[in-house]
Amino acid sequence: MEEIKIPEFAVVGHPNEGKSSVLSTLAEDDSVRISPMPGETRECHTFSVTIDGKEIIMFTDTPGFQNPRKTLQWMQAYKGRDETLIGDFIEAHQDNPDFHDDCKLFQPLLRGAGIIFVVDGSRPLRNMDKAEMEILRLTGCPRMAIINCKDEETAWLGKWQSEFRKHFNSIRLFNSCQATYKERIELLESLKGIDQDLQPILDTVVNAFRRDWRERNHQVVELLLSLLEEGLAYSHSVDLKSGSNEIELNKKLHEKYEQFLRKLEMKCQKQMRGLFKHNIFNLELPPQSILKEDLFSEKTWEFLGLNSSQIVMAGALSGAALGAGVDVAAAGLSFGIFSTIGGILGAAGTALKGRELLAGTRLLGVRLDSRQLQVGPVKNIQLLFVLLDRQLLFYSHIINWAHGRRDYESQASGKNNETLPARLGYTTNWSRRDRALCDGFFRSIQSRKHSDDQQDSRGELAALLERTLREISLGSNNP
Repeated sequence: MEEIKIPEFAVVGHPNEGKSSVLSTLAEDDSVRISPMPGETRECHTFSVTIDGKEIIMFTDTPGFQNPRKTLQWMQAYKGRDETLIGDFIEAHQDNPDFHDDCKLFQPLLRGAGIIFVVDGSRPLRNMDKAEMEILRLTGCPRMAIINCKDEETAWLGKWQSEFRKHFNSIRLFNSCQATYKERIELLESLKGIDQDLQPILDTVVNAFRRDWRERNHQVVELLLSLLEEGLAYSHSVDLKSGSNEIELNKKLHEKYEQFLRKLEMKCQKQMRGLFKHNIFNLELPPQSILKEDLFSEKTWEFLGLNSSQIVMAGALSGAALGAGVDVAAAGLSFGIFSTIGGILGAAGTALKGRELLAGTRLLGVRLDSRQLQVGPVKNIQLLFVLLDRQLLFYSHIINWAHGRRDYESQASGKNNETLPARLGYTTNWSRRDRALCDGFFRSIQSRKHSDDQQDSRGELAALLERTLREISLGSNNP
């Protein structure tokens, strides 16, 4: 049986023009070294994309041209057969240090690799660029030109495109620092157009990418469901001894629950980050992102529609109502106040009117009787939506952070970031039926009984989350 050849593409270009960023994004590998210094890359480095333990495509980082004018002169004077041009050039120049980088660049082409030529479209076209394009045309290899639009500068775009049409089979605009999953797949799809012989194998590659993405989304759904099941079903109680300070015990119970949920969130996000192969860099969230705020911070809840006075008032009202559960309407939506998380710490101090008032009742998710003080399980479904929105926002950020992106400092300083709306939330776009599915899942957690109905509600919520992740991936469900 004939072994299927793994397609390889040599990524060619100048330092600081996006070559390594494009490679890093295509290969989903943030270990690709990105340097603005000419001459840093002297050897070829190949990065394989592996799915289910099998290599499906390779991208090779190459040195830049060292002597493009002399290389072009040699090729134009060459009298041999076209199919032996690359090999003959390497043989003629491999011992000449002045052509070290050029020979290394040609090695993957000698193996039959296609070419991805990357340029910075924000700068003018130079004679050296034209020489390099002609060299690549003379190799006879399938080739695509990528104009890396880093700064959205289009003044020189027309001249680049006009020159590229003379030398390349395909031309793409591609911002390697902002490429989404959808744009990455579209770029891989467009590689099929540079050579008809490549189409069957690249069809297999693209389909493998899509299957792999669906599997990752499925694993994200399992992470989200586990987060909800553990976080919403949490329950802990302490014995009340004679002379116990109930307010202090209540505070400690709440603090313990807060720590528990924070750890669950961090664990979920770490696993999600690993699924999408962000392993090297320290991902920076946008400075205005609500994910930089603690789950229990006042700002988090203001973001979801509550101001500080509403938070305080809601806590007091919930206590006075014996845990009836007060929601505050904001922006046409009803958001659960801190009762969602088992109670706001100050509410106990402002609302408690004596032990006898609370005996046998639930206040903000806390049950108090003659022997025990218990927090949980959560009694307000709004925590489900808050937790989901935070994780879906993190998912959106992770999948849209291109692996070739390295603008840590601008992220930290708040540059190059659009101002986010005052409030965000993917679940706010869900229909009444979708929210009813969430309600069924929430009630199944509260019942603590394993049944067919519980499995059905879990499966229905899983399907809703799969759909939401798919829409986020394709950019059709942005909050």
